[in-house]
Amino acid sequence: MGLVENMPSGTAQRPGDVVTSYSGQTIEVLNTDAEGRLVLADVLWYAQEKFDPAFMVNLATLTGAIIVALGQEHAGMFSNDEDLAQKLLSVGLATGEKLWRMPLGEAYDKAIRSDIADMKNIGGRHGSAIIAAQFIQRFVNSKPWAHLDIAGVAWSSKDAACVPKGATAFGVRLLDRLVRDHYEA
Repeated sequence: MGLVENMPSGTAQRPGDVVTSYSGQTIEVLNTDAEGRLVLADVLWYAQEKFDPAFMVNLATLTGAIIVALGQEHAGMFSNDEDLAQKLLSVGLATGEKLWRMPLGEAYDKAIRSDIADMKNIGGRHGSAIIAAQFIQRFVNSKPWAHLDIAGVAWSSKDAACVPKGATAFGVRLLDRLVRDHYEA
């Protein structure tokens, strides 16, 4: 589990810093509030290196932009693998933890190109939830992978059929059903 605390100090990151990720790729930090994706990138690389998983699914309250795009009814799903994406969409409908597939692609990847590092940690304002996922994808080594941006569904202001008002634990039922239906014998 990757955890991060964004605290100011004399050794904190500053805009313009270039950091080296666990993978060895360098990242130009333009926005210090986009620290979660840096930690997530290292966790994904570490998991592949140490455990060689058959597939990876990460969940993160990564961007406010996904809330603007999808509201609080669907989590944004980004995936490099059609089979994994379809399985997730299916179990999302079955569990009531709904997902909406978002695009990835070269046009979005261009937004994080850097003149001084392998990449920038942010792109422009437009498509920023997609660009965040595109950033994370750079740390996935051809494994089937899905990123679920759960920022809009992690908290509910009203009671729902399966979840009381408050923290939703979004993804627990989804991932349990994914494994049960598709990966357990």
